[in-house]
Amino acid sequence: MRRIKVRISEFIASESAGGLLLMGTAALAMILANTPFSLFYDLFITTPVHIKIGPLEIAKPLLLWVNDGLMAAFFFLVGLELKRELLIGELADKSKITLPALGAIGGMLVPAIIYVWVNSDNPEAIRGWAIPAATDIAFALGILTLLGSRIPISLKILLTSLAIFDDIGAILIIALFYTDSLSMLSLAVAAACICVLFFMNLRKQEKISMYIFVGSIMWVALLKSGVHATLAGVILAMFIPLYSKDDPEYSPLMELEHDLHSAVTFFVLPIFAFCNSGIDVSDATVDFFLHGVPVGIALGLFFGKQIGVFGFIWLGIILKFAKMPEGMNWGALYGMATLCGIGFTMSLFIGSLAFDQTNPLLVFDERLGIVIGSLASGIFGSFLLVKSLPKNESQMP
Repeated sequence: MRRIKVRISEFIASESAGGLLLMGTAALAMILANTPFSLFYDLFITTPVHIKIGPLEIAKPLLLWVNDGLMAAFFFLVGLELKRELLIGELADKSKITLPALGAIGGMLVPAIIYVWVNSDNPEAIRGWAIPAATDIAFALGILTLLGSRIPISLKILLTSLAIFDDIGAILIIALFYTDSLSMLSLAVAAACICVLFFMNLRKQEKISMYIFVGSIMWVALLKSGVHATLAGVILAMFIPLYSKDDPEYSPLMELEHDLHSAVTFFVLPIFAFCNSGIDVSDATVDFFLHGVPVGIALGLFFGKQIGVFGFIWLGIILKFAKMPEGMNWGALYGMATLCGIGFTMSLFIGSLAFDQTNPLLVFDERLGIVIGSLASGIFGSFLLVKSLPKNESQMP
């Protein structure tokens, strides 16, 4: 039993655990959606949840509570990681940001162009142009970990830095292009919350509970404003102090990031994947699979990501804007670029904003393209890395 406990602890501590758990919950959702249990699955994600305090009422199905509420915690963690990387991490060194920034730009631009080209004659489908522009860092790093010690640390750093720029792009896309009609009163409340957070940070307030309280009010305000509520998580993270005023060795931000990581990895993201991956293909026709939306997403993720990421990185190195990372070759770079086509979590999230998941009248399912494109990118990217990197250092974790 002790050996089993040690193995479980090692698995949970590994980088691959989160990706494998996401894959498992997504597969479970697809199984349930295509069996007689589909009725219970649908009842679960459409369960109405109401909260009312006086005139303030929030009424949503459980699926939207997960997408708008739980995912705010994910974006909070993304914001914490982003702030740390910009201040003291890899992105603090200006000489090291050129290559991942170029890769992220290409990795967002080319997939979007491919998607728009495929769906240019369908105004409704165009709303999904940003879906293939995202990268799922948990899945991609999980695959790198499974490949063992042959993966150079420079490749992991480059992929992580690229994913951070990718997340910045996704956050901006959500804020600018997936915002409904605005409520000025709610925006004013959110702005007041930001002012309070700024004052707290200025006064070196270190009680995280105070930040969470103000951030929760800001989340409700943004939820009612028309701006997507998950952005409250990113904004809140920017005001969490990096260092303590009394103990320079203690970092409230890094402590909170460490505490949140397991909760997001093993609770928030698996629930999100389970609620958003139940694709019913039991009665699907050929048109369902060949619709422009899933086809555009799959092509964007698989071809667009590898072409965009590798192409822009190649140009940056050839034009001497940046150097080839130590311990890497062109084959490894192309394999990493292909892994960027795993867009699972963020692509599903943007898809839920672009298309109403609770609308039974849609003749397509964008999640089909996300799963196919991500799966193909993961398999092909792994194959390229195995072929491109030395075998004598291979060591499975």
